[in-house]
Formats: sequence, structure tokens, C-alpha cells
Amino acid sequence: MDRKLSVGDTLSRTFSIYRDQAGVLLPVAFWLFLVLAIAELLAGDNELSLFVVSFVLGLTITFLYQGMVVALVKDVQDGRRDRSIGELMRLVLPVLMPLIGAGLLVALGAGIGLLLLVAPGLYLFTIWSVAAPVIMVERRGVFDALGRSRQLVRGNGWPVLGVILVALLIGVVVAILLALLADAVADGEIVEAVFSTLAATVTAPIEGLLASVLYFRLLELQRDSSASAAASEPPVAS
Repeated sequence: MDRKLSVGDTLSRTFSIYRDQAGVLLPVAFWLFLVLAIAELLAGDNELSLFVVSFVLGLTITFLYQGMVVALVKDVQDGRRDRSIGELMRLVLPVLMPLIGAGLLVALGAGIGLLLLVAPGLYLFTIWSVAAPVIMVERRGVFDALGRSRQLVRGNGWPVLGVILVALLIGVVVAILLALLADAVADGEIVEAVFSTLAATVTAPIEGLLASVLYFRLLELQRDSSASAAASEPPVAS
């Protein structure tokens, strides 16, 4: 019988890596998203500047970080991290544009699906949930990565969706708590920027880690399934 993905084990593995690698994950996220927050403050009310900062710089920073997280998770598969932060970042650069392209397609497709009937959006989020790790690890193009992600998720859609919903819930709760704290501390753009950076610092690692842990777990399940199928085939008569 084929084994299925465990939501509990996936979340446990995700937060185990989060805890063990917090010394890398949190500082890198903080400084990257602080740069973005400062750039947005400097852009002021200029619509063109805000678009360039929020869209172009925002996407670059988001997917540079997500790619770094995938590279880190791949590096710690043997139980230890061997690469420096600089080395992890450099691994992302050759595939940064495919990461951005896939991210935009996932956001666009799933976003439209959520607006229309909700279910189609959740479906697309689910089947494309490991596209970024596929690009990083297997070095595939955008559309090939989306297809490969769907192939890996097949047969484990519900547990993958469960993991995604838990991640979304955590992100929403953290964002709300920090927004309430920001309102309680003081008012002003600088305070909002600081707390926005803190929210991104805490939540950004979760998204990247979940996608990465899902990818390696689904890959393992696929290999186990293929090995079981090969073992159950009758021997060829000579």
C-alpha cells in the first residue's frame, strides 16, 4: 500500500528546521525585508516609484529569499548545514527569474480562482505548491516546474492543502498580532514599516520551509512508490 503524506510530520519537520536554522533564516529575512520597507518609505506617494519598489523590488527580494530557504533545506538533508549564507544566495541567482515567473503564475492563477469560486484557487495553490523547490533543485523552467509540481502532489492533494492552510493561518495570526501591537505602541509610517518588517521576518521562513519540506517528502514518497511497484512486478520469464 502506498504511504501518504503526513500533515503532522511535515509541520514538525518544518518547525524543527526553523528552530535549528533560525540564526540564518531570521537575520537574512529581517535585512532583506527591511531594505524593502525603507525603499517603500523613500518612494513616498509617487505611484510609479511605489510600483517599482513594491512590485519589482518586492518580487526580487521575496523569491531571492524563498530560493535561499530551499537551498538551505536541501543542504540540511544530511542533518547539518555546510554552505554559508553567501553560497546559498549565489545558488539562487541563476534561477531567480524562473522563480519569479512561476511565483507570478501561481499567484495569478490561484488568485483568479479564489475570486471566482474559491475551490479552483485552492486547487491551483495545492498542485503548484512545490514549483519553487522544483526550480531550485531540479533546475527546470517555469512551465515544466508547474507540471512537475502537479505530478509530485498527485495522490496527496488533501494533506498538502492541509499544510498550506496551516501556513496561511499562522501568517494571518502573526500579521494581525503585530499590527495590533504596532497600533498600541505608536502611530506613524516608520512604526508601521518596522512592524511590517518583523511580520515578514517571522512568516517568510515558514512559507519557504513548508514548500521545501513538502517537496523532499513528496519526492521520497514518489521514489518509495516506484520502488514498491518495481518490486511487485513479476519476474520476466527467460
